[in-house]
Amino acid sequence: MPFALEEPDVLPLLRNISNKIINKDIPSVIPLKTEEPAVIEKVLTFIGKSSVEDINYSTAAKNVGITKYKAEQYIHLLEKAFLLTVVFPSGTNVLKEPKILLFPPYRLLFRGFNDAIGGLREDFFVCSLTMLGLPFSYLKSTRGAKTPDYSVRTGTGDLIVEIGGKGKGREQFKGIDMEKSLILTHPSSMDGIKRPLFMMGYV
Repeated sequence: MPFALEEPDVLPLLRNISNKIINKDIPSVIPLKTEEPAVIEKVLTFIGKSSVEDINYSTAAKNVGITKYKAEQYIHLLEKAFLLTVVFPSGTNVLKEPKILLFPPYRLLFRGFNDAIGGLREDFFVCSLTMLGLPFSYLKSTRGAKTPDYSVRTGTGDLIVEIGGKGKGREQFKGIDMEKSLILTHPSSMDGIKRPLFMMGYV
């Protein structure tokens, strides 16, 4: 965010923005009960503290103590407020539960950088695709087998993308056309099908 160029500590400002969105902006556009902003904040906190793979409507509802319907409603509001991004899966015979990412850098409100780095990588990638308006989905296995992270629809077919660190390999691409595969890494790498993740910011 632009103010990060001049602020030595941006986290208090990010927290103020988050609090204003939840306690003032959202209630100003949709009727909420007095206690609901605090519950919405609990949903955001749970998402921020959890790993990306553990978050969907059902887990948020269970851990915050609300119905799945309410969790979906609150997550939708947070997405409209540009705090979250909801990504649905592709594939047959899979539950249509979404993968829920945070807009960067809000994850840092809940976890330290080193602890949050995996989630931050995906947050950045998904945010970039969302801003570009490209259709994409996350890939989900029915048997727990390793799969790449995302499928991005392009004019020449689907591009399969894995997000990870510099040591990320090709294990998850078994049976996938490698000519339409890409590994985006942070820190940067240009080895084979690997490309620096930060380049998404220039697309």
